[in-house]
Amino acid sequence: MYQKFFTQKRLVFGCGNPFFGDDGFGPAVIEYLEQFHEIPEDTEVLDAGTSIRDILFDILLSEEKPEQIIVIDAVDREGMSPGEISEIDVNDIPMNKTSDFSLHQFPTTNMLKELSDATGIDVRVFVVQTDQLPEQVSPGLTQAVQDAVPRLCFKLIELLKKPVDAAFEKEEQFV
Repeated sequence: MYQKFFTQKRLVFGCGNPFFGDDGFGPAVIEYLEQFHEIPEDTEVLDAGTSIRDILFDILLSEEKPEQIIVIDAVDREGMSPGEISEIDVNDIPMNKTSDFSLHQFPTTNMLKELSDATGIDVRVFVVQTDQLPEQVSPGLTQAVQDAVPRLCFKLIELLKKPVDAAFEKEEQFV
């Protein structure tokens, strides 16, 4: 099913479960990108929802691999304000969201590290600080996280216009 994605130079995955509040940030970013931005021809975007592990495993096994993988997700990190966006290193993905299905669980982080270390794929992870994650089904982003969607999309489009091998510093925080 995802084979056509592997032939693209860049893959952008929105991760998360939109039925659990701010955890739906990744899918919301993909939806916004598709609605309001022109995606470069060498790029595929996908709402990976809660299936990122399966997709990454398929990429690991595929003969054709992208040059860059960009993962979008929501996190709860100390020291960040709700709606704050940052880029984090694959090695710094927090492991504190063990009850959800998003990227923060083993073996997803291991697969991202392997893709980065063993294949040379440029793996980038952009996250938003959640305001609250409900314990029960409760669709919809909080206002702070909703406001972050177009901000991250703008930054992503800027990034996607640059060559993959262009040297650019990873940003710890966005305005």
